[in-house]
Amino acid sequence: MQWFRSLFFAAVAIAAAAPVLSAQQITFGAWQQPFDVSSATFRNDTTLPLGTIYNSITNGVNACTPDGSIGGNASPQLTWSPFRGARSYAVVLFDQTASFTHWGLYNVSPNINSLPADAGVANNNFGKQITNDFGLMEYDGPCPPPGLVHNYVFTVYALDTQLNLPQSTTFPSNAETLFRALIGHVLAQASITGFYASTPQ
Repeated sequence: MQWFRSLFFAAVAIAAAAPVLSAQQITFGAWQQPFDVSSATFRNDTTLPLGTIYNSITNGVNACTPDGSIGGNASPQLTWSPFRGARSYAVVLFDQTASFTHWGLYNVSPNINSLPADAGVANNNFGKQITNDFGLMEYDGPCPPPGLVHNYVFTVYALDTQLNLPQSTTFPSNAETLFRALIGHVLAQASITGFYASTPQ
């Protein structure tokens, strides 16, 4: 449900700003560890490159790009600050404009603090993936409808546990499952935003 996703992001932001010390802060002192994320693929608040864009092709033309070019549909390279005390990391790509989840990767090892480009390929070795809003268990890039520029937010969550998401053959874990599982387990989060429109701006 889109309302839950919006509520989740708002709740996490409020919790991050609250003056109450978390268990993590108490353990390591009353201070916040720095936690940030960057990418070698694109800079924060810039247009996402063609290599990250989805393909919806009809008669050899990609509806996801302004000129019909074929996209790479590869998740970008990401690097984040190691967070002491983290038991796992989760990575989410969320289209804030459309409330659409393009990618969810969880149970990334606490010993890992970067992902190479195209880490979101199906059956990767970096963690478990949810079924995204395309209905696929992988990264699928931006393909907004004609018109608005969409905001695509890549967020890395440092978690105090590994996640055990309920799922079955008929009901695979999805974005809602992941967002609900994150509640109460986020030690820190950091985001990087890219912009994209499928029509010339």
